Amino acid sequence: MNLPVGIQATFPNVTVVQHPLLRVKLTRLRDKHTKSEDFRRLLSEIATLMVYEAARDFATTPVTVETPLASCEGSALQRPVIVAPILRAGLGLVDGMLNVLSEVSVGHIGMYRNEQTLKPESYYFKLPSHLPRAEVLVVDPMLATGWSATAAISQLKQSGAQHIRFLCVVSSPQGLKQITDAHPEVPIFTATIDEGLNEKGYIVPGLGDAGDRYFGTFAWE
Repeated sequence: MNLPVGIQATFPNVTVVQHPLLRVKLTRLRDKHTKSEDFRRLLSEIATLMVYEAARDFATTPVTVETPLASCEGSALQRPVIVAPILRAGLGLVDGMLNVLSEVSVGHIGMYRNEQTLKPESYYFKLPSHLPRAEVLVVDPMLATGWSATAAISQLKQSGAQHIRFLCVVSSPQGLKQITDAHPEVPIFTATIDEGLNEKGYIVPGLGDAGDRYFGTFAWE
């Protein structure tokens, strides 16, 4: 979807993924009455819908296969694909993406937010050895301050990643600016851009803490 002119000019690398089913599922995901088991399923389904757009311009190479009747020209992905969730909430997007992506590798980037500084702190980083030649999808349900995503992308670049995309479900203008300023060449895919952040750094209206809701570790009233 094309963003409003002002936002598009500010964030030329951002794609807001639009689909009626996506809007419906996102609405249910936001609802504070949605239980963890339904939240998990909805997040996975949203990831499946979003990855189609994120992979739209993946490079392909021609291949020939044999059908039961004749040979047939087809396509194969030119580069391997790595899904790199930012722990822990990013794990909620992985299964839905694996429904679509074949022969994909999964790396893990451990980041947690210091609740005082709102800055990320790294505790784990494990990616496959073919990172430099792979299409890397960095995934996290929420893009709030953008510090964790920015730090994760920086780690990937330092480890040799060349083809990086970032995928989230809910984003804030502050988070988009943070990534865009630090990594202007990285495409960003989001289901929605919300109003902004509150004093605690949470996205408003958002959907609460995605990790807590996914893993059932916090009871939202």
